[in-house]
Order: sequence, then structure tokens, then C-alpha cells
Amino acid sequence: MSGGYLLRRLLLAVPTLMGVAVIVFVLLRVVPGDPIAMMLPPGARAADIANLRHLYGLDRSIPVQFLHWAGGLLHGDFGTSISMRQNVVGIVLAYLPATLELVLVAFLIACVVGGGLGIAAVYWRGRWPEAVVDGIAGLGQAVPDFLWGLMLILVLGVAVPVLPISGRIDPRIDASFATQFYLLESLIRLRFDLVGDLLRHLIMPAVALAVPLAAIIARVLKSSLAEAMTRDFALMAMARGFSRWHVLTREALRNALIPTVTLSGVQFTFLLGGTVLVERIFGYPGIGNLAIGAVIDRDLPLIQGLILTFAILFILTNLVVDFAAIALNPRVRHG
Repeated sequence: MSGGYLLRRLLLAVPTLMGVAVIVFVLLRVVPGDPIAMMLPPGARAADIANLRHLYGLDRSIPVQFLHWAGGLLHGDFGTSISMRQNVVGIVLAYLPATLELVLVAFLIACVVGGGLGIAAVYWRGRWPEAVVDGIAGLGQAVPDFLWGLMLILVLGVAVPVLPISGRIDPRIDASFATQFYLLESLIRLRFDLVGDLLRHLIMPAVALAVPLAAIIARVLKSSLAEAMTRDFALMAMARGFSRWHVLTREALRNALIPTVTLSGVQFTFLLGGTVLVERIFGYPGIGNLAIGAVIDRDLPLIQGLILTFAILFILTNLVVDFAAIALNPRVRHG
């Protein structure tokens, strides 16, 4: 891995973000709907509407509006939210940590469960556990994440109410956080009472997001492992007397991880997108839930800021995936 490769990838991200910014900005202004009309009560005076349109710059032409907004972006200013009357950057930074914690926990669950199922399917290849894994993976992929969320609420929140169905932390708990990374901060401070409550609120939306990804990981890892177990290095290790478990985990797994890591990284970006519906269902205060509220309110600056945030997260995720694939594959690393 070289600094030049990283620099090239970062430079390529610039036109990508510019393209996203232009498309989103123009589309939001040509679709029907007036955010100013939604702010004011019925029967508002035309003068009041005109004043607000001027205040938010919506009385200018689209090119002039874009140039003004793009100039603000260069200084880290994403504009002011129409519905919340706050700086968009401040709003995003306040809600983003909750989503990052949710997505990372969901990704960890998916990797552990999906990886375990994939290894188990190959270890017991040709026996009933393989059929069970295939059935679980098929069901996991067939049902979307938001339906898993609704089922979890019905079972664990209503029928057997053992977990909270909304929020991020119990409001009755007396806790003051220095950052918005509640879970990470609680772990650092060794406040395991807070960690437990945060996980109780986090586990259902995280599992809902994790199930489809775990199914994909299980299928891809199973296929890659099965192929790796037929290669010469694995057959030679078996012939030398090593156990099937040893060959599977010590010899074949590293080679099978390359396509699995690549696909998992791509799916991680869809995991971020899946937070929009899942957070809404669970009333989880992240940027996914915030995005739906912004769309309903036609809050153009907030929508633009959120979409750019998602785009930046997607680009960073792809960079991490590329470097992980390079680290796992010496041929690419030295190429």
C-alpha cells in the first residue's frame, strides 16, 4: 500500500461528491413542494412568504443558489435547517454518532453470525447442518431489514416485552455525556449500567439490520471456503494428517476471506442506507430517522447535508474495503 494510491482514491472522491451535490441540489428544487409554505400556517400573508423565501435564498435562480451553497461548503457550512432553525453541520454531528454505533454493532453481529454459519456449513458439508444454514441464509435474504424490525417489536417488545421498542437510552437514567458516542463513552468510563441500557435499546434495531447481511456473508463465505478446501494446499494439509477443522480455519479461511471482505464492505454501505427505515421504526435518534423527518418537512438544506454525509460515509467505506482486500491479498499488495 502506498500513499500515492490513497491520494489517487481521495482525489477521485472529489468529483464524486461534486456530482452528488449537483444532482441532489437540482432535483430537490425541481420537484413539487414548497418548504416555506409548510413552515407557515394556512392563510399566511404573501409578504411573510416572500420574506422567508428571501431569508433562505429561495427567491434566487437555481444556479445562483447552488453557487452560494457550494461556496458555503468550501468553508464547512452546509446551510441552516429550515425546520429546525439550526446549522446543518451541528445537527448532523449531533445525530451521526448514534447511527455509527448502531451500524457498527449491526456489522459486528452480522460478521460473527454470518461467519460462524458459513464455517459451520463447510465443516459439516453434505450433512444436515449445511441444509439448516442454507435455509437460514435464504430466509435472512428474503425478508428485508425493516420487516425483521417489525417482527422483533411484535415478539420481544409486545408479546414478550423484554426489550424497549424505541429511543436510545432510558430517559429516567441520570447520565450526562461529554460526547454523542454514548456507548463508546460509557465503555471508556466503565459505566456498565449505561452500557447495558444502551445495548437493550440498540440490540433490536441492530439485529434487524444485521440479519440480511449475515445471510449474505454466510453464503459468500461458504462458497469461498468450499472452493478453498478443494485446492492443493488444503488437500496436502489433509494428507499430512491435519484435522478438517485445522485446515478449514488455519489454511482455507484466509484465502476465502478476500471475496467475503470485499462483498461485506459493499453491503456495509447498504447497511447505512437501511438505517433510514429501521431507525424510523424504532424511533432511534440517528441520521436515518432525521432524514425521513427532513424529507417530510421539505427541509432542503438538511436533506442536502444528510445526503452528502451518506456519500462521504460510502466513499470512506469503499476506501477501507480496498485497503482490507490489499492487506489480505499479497499479490495485490505487491502488484
